[in-house]
Amino acid sequence: MGAAVPRIAPVLLGLAVLASLPFVLDPYWLRIATGILMWAGLACAWNIIGGYAGYISFGHSAFFGIGAYAAGILMGNRYGLPFGVALLVGVVAASVVAALIGWPTLRLRGAYFAIATWAFAEMLLQLANILDITGGTAGLTLPPLLDERFFFYAMLVAAVVTYGASYFLLERSRFGYRLKAVRDSEVAAESLGINTTLVKIQAFVLSAAIPAAFGSIYAYWITFINPTSVLGAYIADQMVVMVLLGGLGHFWGPAIGAVSMYLVNRIIWTEWANTTAYIAILGAVIAAVVLFLPDGLVSLWPGTRRLRLVRALARQMGRLSPRTGTAEEKP
Repeated sequence: MGAAVPRIAPVLLGLAVLASLPFVLDPYWLRIATGILMWAGLACAWNIIGGYAGYISFGHSAFFGIGAYAAGILMGNRYGLPFGVALLVGVVAASVVAALIGWPTLRLRGAYFAIATWAFAEMLLQLANILDITGGTAGLTLPPLLDERFFFYAMLVAAVVTYGASYFLLERSRFGYRLKAVRDSEVAAESLGINTTLVKIQAFVLSAAIPAAFGSIYAYWITFINPTSVLGAYIADQMVVMVLLGGLGHFWGPAIGAVSMYLVNRIIWTEWANTTAYIAILGAVIAAVVLFLPDGLVSLWPGTRRLRLVRALARQMGRLSPRTGTAEEKP
């Protein structure tokens, strides 16, 4: 108990600092902080399937868009449902779609899985462009709520839940051990009795439900959505780049990558408002990280690489039970 207090104290302090930001930041920087929380959560969600499961997905914009359109359709003039109901419907819809899509596509590996998820996201984008219920290219307008603090705290709660779920489900549970075993060697995991198909689908559903929640909050936040704004490929692309920049498969990697990339984005747009400059500078930064920090920015933290080696060694020494395929309990 005594050892756990120093470990949780920095987390509680960080949450207290974040919770106080709306009272000390001006409206512009409060929107920046809200955007950082959103992208940190989205990057963490993608890290579940990309970092912990080892499947590179370029289709996560689809789940973000499902959540956004759930809010846009259900909160509009036609139905007028409250935000909480719309968010829940979006999360459930994205989870169901992920399970249906994941069953066949997760049998693929490498570039084949990446292309399949990208094609699925593009299909949804084209459907949103022509369907009446989505408003087509004209988009949808949600009831306005001019309260920046509400959206900051909504994003903060969603981000805290996302990282909490990632920590307890992937870093401290049998499910996390199984998922990492599947990532490291699917054949070996199956030989240990792990249902690899079920584990992969569960991870895919979890990584899809989270973007749907953020998509619903985002749609309510910006009031107006269209297919490109919530289903565009750049959304999934930025998730991927943020995770690779921060550190693929690391718990804090997505947060570090999201903060770094989003701040660079905003600073460049504020100073130059130039898309070419942003792409050039960001490309140079990413190239430097890939060349000199292949484990991402998180590897600058002392002991990060050693921790990865310790985990790999622990797996090799048989922390997975050959009878059940789960992590063995230690006294």
